[in-house]
Amino acid sequence: MKQIPIYKVRQAMTPDDLIAVQKLRYEIFVIEMGAKEGDIDHIHKLEQDKYDPFCKHLMLIDVNRGSNPIEQIVGVYRILTQTGAKAAGGFYTATEFDLGPLLNSGRKIIELGRSCLRKSHRGGIAMLHLWQALNNFVKEEKAEVLFGTASFQGTDIQSFVQPFSLLHNEYLTPKKIRPKAIASAYVPLNQLEVSQIERVKALKAMPALIKAYLRLGGGVADGAFIDYKFNTIDVCMILDIAKMNIRQKSIYSRKLN
Repeated sequence: MKQIPIYKVRQAMTPDDLIAVQKLRYEIFVIEMGAKEGDIDHIHKLEQDKYDPFCKHLMLIDVNRGSNPIEQIVGVYRILTQTGAKAAGGFYTATEFDLGPLLNSGRKIIELGRSCLRKSHRGGIAMLHLWQALNNFVKEEKAEVLFGTASFQGTDIQSFVQPFSLLHNEYLTPKKIRPKAIASAYVPLNQLEVSQIERVKALKAMPALIKAYLRLGGGVADGAFIDYKFNTIDVCMILDIAKMNIRQKSIYSRKLN
């Protein structure tokens, strides 16, 4: 009989914790999603980069998933504060998007990234546990704006003209804090005329994480970035805490257990 998951979330505190995080990311981003290049360690099966040592890593643990601590980790979220970014030489998102408007806004910003869940834990409350832990971190840091890349799987632009066009026409972030995809890999989101957008079809083709940000009141940057290394097309999501959807915000503040 399959055991019901019992979740808890904590930060990675040791080198072994970080290795466990990178192993899960390898399983999902490399094996499942087809990432091919970058700082991937295929020998030890680690998906890693130069920003990892400067980030906070949230780990979602299912205590009912065997006795192996690595196998018990079923989800992760990476957080990079302004202090961490300064030590790392910048934000990861800046490799894909011009963050000038955000960096010059005078607001306290936090970058989110490398979010993933094991397949068997998708579609339920697992991500909600991670988001609630993230909500607590954001409150402690007194962050004002959250941002980071979110991905469409694959690099065929024509596969995503519906969701891209919907994002451009309904969810552009205000210009004063709106990043823009760097010119060398810029993909315009405005692919279709407004009359050609089929909202239901567009939302169906949109990854769950992006829809979650939109429900919270988030928006997107100008353009998308083709990331051939990860076999994705990335958009930059921006969430102004002060403008979050109150109903959705209450969900992420509610105690689960």
